[in-house]
Amino acid sequence: MQAMIMTSIMTQADMILFNGRIHTVDPQNPSATAVAVRDGKFIAVGDDATVLNQYRSETTQVIDLKGKRTIPGLIDSHIHLIRGGLNYNLELRWDGVPSLADALRMLKDQVAVTPSPQWVRVVGGWTEHQFAEKRMPTLDEINAIAPDTPVFIMHLYDRALLNRAAIRAVGFTRDTPAPPGGHIEKDARGEPTGLILASPNALILYSTLAKGPKLPYEQQVNSTRHFMTELNRFGITSVIDAGGGFQNYPDDYEVINELHEKEQLTVRIAYNLFTQRPKQELEDFRHWTQSVKLYQGSDMYRHNGAGEMLVFSAADFEDFVQPRPELPDVMEEELDRVVRLLVAQRWPFRLHATYNESISRFLDVFEKVNRDIPFDGLPWMFDHAETIDERNIDRVKALGGGIAIQSRMAFQGEYFTDRYGAATAAHTPPVKRMLQAGVQVGAGTDATRVSSYNPWVALYWLSAGRTVGGLQLYGDEQRLSRETALELYTRGSAWFSNEQQKKGAIKAGQLADLAVLDADYFSVEEDGVKSIESVLTMVGGKIVYAKDEFAGYAPPPIPILPDWSPVSRNGGYYAAARPGRQRPAERSNFGGDAAAISAAVHCCSGSCNVHGHDHDRARRSAVPVNNYSAFWGVLGCSCFAF
Repeated sequence: MQAMIMTSIMTQADMILFNGRIHTVDPQNPSATAVAVRDGKFIAVGDDATVLNQYRSETTQVIDLKGKRTIPGLIDSHIHLIRGGLNYNLELRWDGVPSLADALRMLKDQVAVTPSPQWVRVVGGWTEHQFAEKRMPTLDEINAIAPDTPVFIMHLYDRALLNRAAIRAVGFTRDTPAPPGGHIEKDARGEPTGLILASPNALILYSTLAKGPKLPYEQQVNSTRHFMTELNRFGITSVIDAGGGFQNYPDDYEVINELHEKEQLTVRIAYNLFTQRPKQELEDFRHWTQSVKLYQGSDMYRHNGAGEMLVFSAADFEDFVQPRPELPDVMEEELDRVVRLLVAQRWPFRLHATYNESISRFLDVFEKVNRDIPFDGLPWMFDHAETIDERNIDRVKALGGGIAIQSRMAFQGEYFTDRYGAATAAHTPPVKRMLQAGVQVGAGTDATRVSSYNPWVALYWLSAGRTVGGLQLYGDEQRLSRETALELYTRGSAWFSNEQQKKGAIKAGQLADLAVLDADYFSVEEDGVKSIESVLTMVGGKIVYAKDEFAGYAPPPIPILPDWSPVSRNGGYYAAARPGRQRPAERSNFGGDAAAISAAVHCCSGSCNVHGHDHDRARRSAVPVNNYSAFWGVLGCSCFAF
């Protein structure tokens, strides 16, 4: 009898979720309708009757999933969360914004509330090709909107636009030299125009952005919490942080350390250490391998090795507007010294590697080190690898490496195609060839300064084969099935933090991380994939995000600091139109709630019964139909907006 009582106690669940359509990413048990959770882990995955009958007790929290598609929590294998979190509340996000008219309206609204000496910053996550107008803003447009408030707008890794106020704020004059690999455009009089170009090194973009005011510490804490919540919004439960330029260890990790200590992290973070001092990289890694214990931390926050920058001479930034950069002759010697140290200390490492020409040289170094100090199963990986060829894929496999791919081509595919041709773009990166070779592959975004952090854009790019601008990059032979794409974003990515036995699937014994989706990823039409969001996100058996019919399970809201933050007006990623979905509250120029005004003006739904046009098509056009007090918008149905 005592044994039976103990068994009953041990199998009582803290939480049961049932009546779902659960895609587990577990080959042994691919689908289920219910899961039981205890102490932050899945203890049962099966059908409703079995799970409810065997694991439910009087104290078990029971949640009806209402037939929703449920998946393992998404894992971004390459993102810059720690750096992005420190700045999230400062940045106006154009991620997913459908038109330049909308983007400029958002900019104007933010300029009106941003206090001196702060800047308005748009930093990554967008491309001109996503806009209906298919162009970037002009300097004249930005200066007209913001004559006095500094504005810094960064487009991918190729350029930044600064208005005249920002030029003054950063101290650019006719005598300011550009750093090597950068260009400051000047007019006929020799004065800086406000356009700065990476040609091709992104240092000029990073260094200029770094001159802007920072948030005070307590607001950086708040900002990081909101960024994590934004990631939870899309079902992200884990990331691997790839370090970043101007992100110093340990100083810039104080915020994330505090949140971990206070148990306020809502995303699991494995972090890599990124060298910060050119020509002193070996000293950095020698110090860190002696002072930082590999994998130190917890399942919520842990060290993960070195990279993505190991030596500065190996950086081949993917500015596809510019020709491929040639790496200096000293690269091999400098990289060899660092890799030897890391392999000797058994530290996993990852390396930014865009072009096959660079990868060939990197592999020469790795193979040389391996002959002297065998890798012998040490996890290592390339990041990006857009143009890697078959021979180098096989060399990666032979050394036991992995390749982390990101959705950068979804944002830069048009530029790549213009430079290298559609035939080359059609297998850039060659993901199917990597999988056929048996190489470990993980998916991610490289957010926030290039691609957007929205994982559904990446899953759309992998499965539909198109850019955010609609360019068809890949044919059927290169596109992944939705199942395979999702596997790369879950179980595949878990390998890159050596946690494949802990997470990446909905499976008994694994960490209880999952996302309940607002649309069925496996059946929604292709364009609908990039609009998917989570309605309930769970990390370690704890609900960290919930909305819509699950809003009652949502954690208490966190105030947004400072109160003028772009996040308080626009949120983060632009919410695509879908029944029941609303944008964060926006204020119009005449004091009303923009969502309410839109509903009142566009009082009919779908196509207009009078003129027969489609509202969403009109809204995405170049005509400013969203300005309801001006000519086009005051017409209500915007019947001329085609």
